[in-house]
Amino acid sequence: MTRPNEPVLAPPGAGLPAVELFIGRLLFRGKCAFGSSEAFRSTFVLERKRIRVMVLSNSKEIASQRVLIPRIRGLEDSSRHWSVWMTLDHLRIVNNAMAAVITALGRGTVPAGKASTAAVKPSLDVDDSVVAAYEASCDALMAAVDRVADLKNTPRFPHPWFGPLNAFEWVALSAGHLRIHRVQIEQILARVPRS
Repeated sequence: MTRPNEPVLAPPGAGLPAVELFIGRLLFRGKCAFGSSEAFRSTFVLERKRIRVMVLSNSKEIASQRVLIPRIRGLEDSSRHWSVWMTLDHLRIVNNAMAAVITALGRGTVPAGKASTAAVKPSLDVDDSVVAAYEASCDALMAAVDRVADLKNTPRFPHPWFGPLNAFEWVALSAGHLRIHRVQIEQILARVPRS
């Protein structure tokens, strides 16, 4: 649901421009071919720390303000008008979903249903309780990764942009996803009006 005076953006789930998606798929495949679960985990931990510093360095008033930002690579158009808290809510939703996917794949089962970028948009009315919920989702995701002995030797579950992924590839995706939204938070904070 949109509210009055909101910018007109592409609908949730519209995806990325075709050329960007093509290049993104190639880069992602390269990361998976040459990366390691340890490196992806380290990236996730680093990006989480960067996000935490930004969130704790700003007031609730700033974190709650929705701001229109330019579209950054890897970000759907529909995600350009969020607050810091909305971004954390999206990350909470996605982290918990990825934890569930990695856990299921680690047990040798393919989760029911399908992944959808439109289904992981945040609440418009999120509040500061999202900060703790986001942190818990990061913990849950890392715990799920740690419980799978062989991340590469699992069934595959499809991502809407990158196709069928094993648990290792979902871990790689989680690190890149956090990085994209850390950049988004930086862009939001750079544009929030301050008194």
